[in-house]
Amino acid sequence: MLFFSPFPCYNGDTIFAKGAGKVLLNSSEYLNTVESIKEEIRAAQYRASVSVNRELLLLYHTIGNTINAHKTWGSKFIESLSADIKLAFPDASGYSVRNLKYMAKFALAYPDEEFVQQPVAQIPWGHNTVLLDKLSSPEERLWYAEKVIENGWSRNVLIHQIEGGLYQRQAIASKITNFEARLPASQSELALQTMKDPYLFDFIPLKENMLERDIEQALVKDVTKLLLELGTGFAFLGNQYHLNVGGDDFYIDLLFYNLSLRCYVVIELKTGEFKPEYAGQLNFYLSAVDGLLKKEQDSPSIGLLLCKSKNDLVAEYSLKDMSKPIGVSAYRITSCLPEEFEKQLPSVEDLQKRIL
Repeated sequence: MLFFSPFPCYNGDTIFAKGAGKVLLNSSEYLNTVESIKEEIRAAQYRASVSVNRELLLLYHTIGNTINAHKTWGSKFIESLSADIKLAFPDASGYSVRNLKYMAKFALAYPDEEFVQQPVAQIPWGHNTVLLDKLSSPEERLWYAEKVIENGWSRNVLIHQIEGGLYQRQAIASKITNFEARLPASQSELALQTMKDPYLFDFIPLKENMLERDIEQALVKDVTKLLLELGTGFAFLGNQYHLNVGGDDFYIDLLFYNLSLRCYVVIELKTGEFKPEYAGQLNFYLSAVDGLLKKEQDSPSIGLLLCKSKNDLVAEYSLKDMSKPIGVSAYRITSCLPEEFEKQLPSVEDLQKRIL
């Protein structure tokens, strides 16, 4: 059987293109050129999809305004309108009675036609209907729309994040950190934006007498959902990550690298209330990571203490004189715990006895 190479000439290691001047088809210059063209194609495809989506939303906005202008005609108007549109455009979808009502709601939510300049005009219609259904605050809708664009969330992920109260936990929560004092301004702001309080680990099956290792193993078992909760840019490096410091062995609960922050992130889990000594232990781990793992191009490593509960003032004082950037957050395993189940859970004191 004859084999025909897709390349014009092949001499074993080096691939050449035909023509007056020889070009190495496996050279870095050629490969970079191809990648550059691919990026241009992807960018053009994205711009085209955004443009089509924007035009569709503008159409829906116009239809919604028309419906609102004739609201005195009653509900039968929308039913008749839906039927007539389907009759005129039998192959078109999206003009059901339900969707026409969404269009009217959409036009009321964004009365100014300049909404096309806002993030809501850059996300799919299905995402917009979720924002209309679940949120009444314009600020929250805008914030979630920006997050959809930033993270590429699907509609189901958006629903999950709204129901988990991400806006309250990330955008407006009062966060306990020393980031401003220990990080450059740009990294400090980004680290604060990344952090949440509390973290919601509702994908963990709740069991009686859970210890730190139980929670850690459950988080690692479903690392995809853990990364979704942590946010954009986190790469999981390991749990019980081993560090050898001067012949002594230490183990970090969870180690990540954040691609946006360009730094290692050390997470320590505590099943009880925050204690000042936890900050000292994490400060040591960060020093070790900076000394053993951090490269010259990396930013300073960041630590995150996740505790079942915390006294904010105690946490603030504990971080004040720490040399490394540390944040303290609470976590919840369920967003809504039934009262009868809550009574079966061990107290903080019981958990501490089990750990010690």
